[in-house]
Amino acid sequence: MRLKRLLVPKFWKTPKKSSKWVVSPSPGAHKKFESIPLVIVLRDILKVAETASEAKTVVKNHEVLVDGKYVSHSRFSIGLLDTLSIPKIGKYYRVVPSVKGLHLLEISEKESKEKLASVKEKTIVKGKKIQLNLHDGKNIIVDKDSYKTGDSLLLELPSNKIIDHVKMEAGSLGLIIHGKNSGKLAKIKKIVVSRSREPNKAICEADGNEFEVMKAYVIVVGKTKPLIKVGEQE
Repeated sequence: MRLKRLLVPKFWKTPKKSSKWVVSPSPGAHKKFESIPLVIVLRDILKVAETASEAKTVVKNHEVLVDGKYVSHSRFSIGLLDTLSIPKIGKYYRVVPSVKGLHLLEISEKESKEKLASVKEKTIVKGKKIQLNLHDGKNIIVDKDSYKTGDSLLLELPSNKIIDHVKMEAGSLGLIIHGKNSGKLAKIKKIVVSRSREPNKAICEADGNEFEVMKAYVIVVGKTKPLIKVGEQE
């Protein structure tokens, strides 16, 4: 499948003066325009391949891992907080938000083995166990209902074992993922629960300024400092 080049997000960094069409992301955990197909990542962003054909070969040869697992489809897309590993050239990245959209932040090999994921929903499954539905499409079964919607889990990759847990609450450190403050680390001052159809809000503080964002636009990343690297400022 293909998309018209004029429709793709600027953070894909596809050349303006080239063909009319560009590859479309395959359906997955992330929304179409909130993710980046691997062929675009390898050719246009990281420039480890000169052509789409070369990028497809790299992926087909199992030289690329996403969240610690090899992928073999060049249209496979990476999104918010996913990790990308290319061991053959010793390069590792995490997808982070910025004011211009998604950005690939270079990290260490050790850092590529951990990931933060936000709990979007909870459901009760067979055996009265709790299934946590995460922002990246993953589902994790837990025995105890110790987690709330909005909390974040630090996962070991590729096993997805929970190794830490951060609550969405006042005092926690949040990463803004949408809007004019996207990419900023901010202290959560207060969670405002709406009693109408209005979305819940979070009052945050960053760089000495206080601002309000939708709660859904904040992912908690730690208490006083991030559990993982999510920006150049750290």
